[in-house]
Amino acid sequence: MHVRLKKFNVTDFIAVRHITSRHNKGFVSFITFIAIIGVTLGVASLDITLSILGGFEKTIKENVVSFTAHMQLFAFENDLLPDQERTIQKVMARYPEVFEMAPYLSREGMVRSKNDIDGILIKGVDPNNDISAAKHRLIEGVYDLEERESGVQHVILGKRLAEKLNVQLHDRVLMYALGGTSLSLSQTRIMQFEIGGIYETGMADYDGSVIYINLRNAQRLFQVGKTVSGFDILVSNIDSVAALAQQIPEYLGYPYYARTMFQQYRNLFAWVDLQRIPVMIILTLIIIVATVNIIGTLLMLILGKSREIGTLSTIGMERKDIVRVFLKQGMLIGIVGTVLGNLIALLLCWLELRYRFFPLPSGIYFMTHVPIDLSILNFLSVTIAALGMSFIASWIPSRLSAKMDPIKLIRFAS
Repeated sequence: MHVRLKKFNVTDFIAVRHITSRHNKGFVSFITFIAIIGVTLGVASLDITLSILGGFEKTIKENVVSFTAHMQLFAFENDLLPDQERTIQKVMARYPEVFEMAPYLSREGMVRSKNDIDGILIKGVDPNNDISAAKHRLIEGVYDLEERESGVQHVILGKRLAEKLNVQLHDRVLMYALGGTSLSLSQTRIMQFEIGGIYETGMADYDGSVIYINLRNAQRLFQVGKTVSGFDILVSNIDSVAALAQQIPEYLGYPYYARTMFQQYRNLFAWVDLQRIPVMIILTLIIIVATVNIIGTLLMLILGKSREIGTLSTIGMERKDIVRVFLKQGMLIGIVGTVLGNLIALLLCWLELRYRFFPLPSGIYFMTHVPIDLSILNFLSVTIAALGMSFIASWIPSRLSAKMDPIKLIRFAS
């Protein structure tokens, strides 16, 4: 056991001395530096890209859930649904996976301020049972959609719409809606609201078009009695949402119909998945090219240290120990490059999270800045892949060095 430990220490010492020796300057040390830089840049690029792609997917999912939840339950042909309390009780009792179910009434309308008028989507929600963006994404004001017995009712609108209408907190707006199911202008209803809060999700389409009011106010505005458009549903396990979207309508019967957020935003999630595959392939090739540089570096070291290799062989060092020397040199390059790459990626990602250097047009990307998701799993996967390829790249020249004839090596170096 003592002899093996001693040999292990000797190979470690020689491997480190070959790379860090003051006499090891010039072309060999230069390509060693290039090999380390190559691994560093490859690892950092893959870490940053996976963090950004993960951030896109996470942010889009969070924003979509804010408006549509995991699943929406509604009627065919956008008919209205009665007996909301009974429906909620039946679903919650039958399916324990459903942990939140919020009724809503959603209809198109118009909003008018002193300065402008715009088309909107009015969404009436129950403030005591609300899972929408209005409750969790406020940037100004307070969440207060309680129905008032007298005075002006409150409304919550998006930041982008507030900018369009040039309104601020406590300003008043008029909302127009066509009553019932008729399109007759004679049934147009108008109600005045006071702006009680402003939300922002980063998704321009929603921030510029969706207004939240109390469910009862929405029912009065549209003259639909106590009916609702549907229900926002959150489930405990997102993987079960597809099965529940089939089971719940079958259990409730006609006219109930369900749609998951993945179905409603199929193109959006497909775009995220499509970006991930080619980017990972390209950046993995970058790491492969970087680790291949290790082969060239070790070959140059073998040629530069041919006298030492021959001397070690003649004094009795076994071939497997010579293999270990150069294998450890290659792994040392891979480890240093991988550690530096992870540190650089972590620093750059943290700076972007802290200072938001790169804004994005929300109308295109559904968010206002480059999203970052610092996942330990991503960094660990990249580290394992980089070290694995470094090992493979180091093994080839290491085996070559052990097969050389020591006498010829000494003559070659003379």
